[in-house]
Amino acid sequence: TTALVGPGGAGKSSILNLIPRFYDPDIGSVKIDNQDIKELSIASVRSSIALVSQEPILFDMSIHDNILYGKPDSPDNEVIKAAKAAAADEFINELPDKYKTVVGEKGYSLSGGQKQRISIARAFLKDAPILLLDEATSSLDTESEHLVQKAISILMKDRTTLVIAHRLSTIINSDQIIVLDLGKVTETGTHEELLNKDGVYKKLYEREF
Repeated sequence: TTALVGPGGAGKSSILNLIPRFYDPDIGSVKIDNQDIKELSIASVRSSIALVSQEPILFDMSIHDNILYGKPDSPDNEVIKAAKAAAADEFINELPDKYKTVVGEKGYSLSGGQKQRISIARAFLKDAPILLLDEATSSLDTESEHLVQKAISILMKDRTTLVIAHRLSTIINSDQIIVLDLGKVTETGTHEELLNKDGVYKKLYEREF
C-alpha cells in the first residue's frame, strides 16, 4: 500500500489518473510489473484495476446491475457475496425491491455511504490485483466512514493499493507514504519516518491531530 498525501492541488489525483491511462505522461513512464503501460491496450490495463473514488459512479439501473458492472458475467451469488464483503447487503435487503431496487441517475436515491458501499462491492466483485482509492471516505459522515473504511481495509488485503487520503488517520499503516507539494515529491517514507523528518507531512499530521 502506497499513500499519496499533500495539500490540495499538489498533484495527487494527476498521478492516480495516469495509472488507468485516463491520460499518458509527456515525460517518463508508468510501469506495471516492469512493463510500460503505453505498450498495452487501455482495456488490458483497466481490466487489472479497480477504482473507488470520492464520488461513486452509479447508473440509473438496479443495485444488482450496478454491482455487476464490475464483472458483468458474474452469477447472482457472487454479487451478493461482494455486497456482504462491502457491508452493503444489510441495507440493500431493507429496500422495497432489495437488489432489484433502481437507484436513479448517479444513485440519487441512496445516501453517500450507501453509494460508496455499492462502489466497493463492485470492486470486490471485479477482484482486480490493483486497487486505486481516491479520497474514498472524505465526504461521508462518521458512522458511514467507519463502515466504508472497514470494508476498504478488507478489500485492500493482498492487493497493490494506491490511496489518496483526505484524513491521514486512514493511511498511517501504509507501507510507503509519498508527500507531494506543488507537483513535486518532497518526502517519502513510513508514517514514523516522516514524523521524524519534521517536514510537510509532520505539519499536515499535527494540523489533523
